[in-house]
Amino acid sequence: MIQFTNVQKVYPNGTVGLRDVNLTIKDGEFVAIIGRSGAGKSTLIRAINRMHPITGGNLNVDSVDVERLSSRELRALRRRIGMIFQSFNLVTRTTVIRNVLTAFVPDEPLMRRIFGVFKREDKLKALECLDKVGILEKAFTRVDQLSGGQQQRVALARTLAQNPSVILADEPVAALDPVTARVVMDDFRKINREMGITVLINIHHVELALEYCDRVIGIREGQIVFDGPSGEVDQAVLDSIYGAQDEKD
Repeated sequence: MIQFTNVQKVYPNGTVGLRDVNLTIKDGEFVAIIGRSGAGKSTLIRAINRMHPITGGNLNVDSVDVERLSSRELRALRRRIGMIFQSFNLVTRTTVIRNVLTAFVPDEPLMRRIFGVFKREDKLKALECLDKVGILEKAFTRVDQLSGGQQQRVALARTLAQNPSVILADEPVAALDPVTARVVMDDFRKINREMGITVLINIHHVELALEYCDRVIGIREGQIVFDGPSGEVDQAVLDSIYGAQDEKD
């Protein structure tokens, strides 16, 4: 479970990212975070694994205060929390399977890390994860030969190889065409439902949030202005999140 209690985030330049946020994310939920650019969506997501440390309040993951973790404890937490980015964050000049295998690097002895030698069970796990996102046949293809959607699925397979209990996705389909975006969202929903992994997606496309996610959190100027089932999101709710005159994609 992830719990925000009166969480504040103020950046060094004085910009307020989060204002008095109170949220509880239960295990196994599929949650979309929506709002305008600059509203605080990415800050909210990245506070969970302390990529953006909070400046006030408390943030607990499985009853552990994230802000009090040592560097070693934080690394262990981040092993349990997968992170997906809009830009994929892959090594494009090597193969798909080599990218997935990087998930095991922190657990390998120093010499194995230096020479890039992986155990047989790690390779089998990597192939299994690629199969789960439907691109097993691309395992030995160079990443730079893949489409954007395929690259995002490689990133998702790499995250699955960590055996995460939570996946944080920061605008994972923003760079994809509408058809490919739905393919990737299908993968997220499948992973959530079949594997029970908690998924939090910061997403710009409102229609995808409503179609795929069970719960929607609306944020505006760092404050939570809506939190409820996707089926309860109507025009009045969207106006409270975006403003009545704002265009919603």
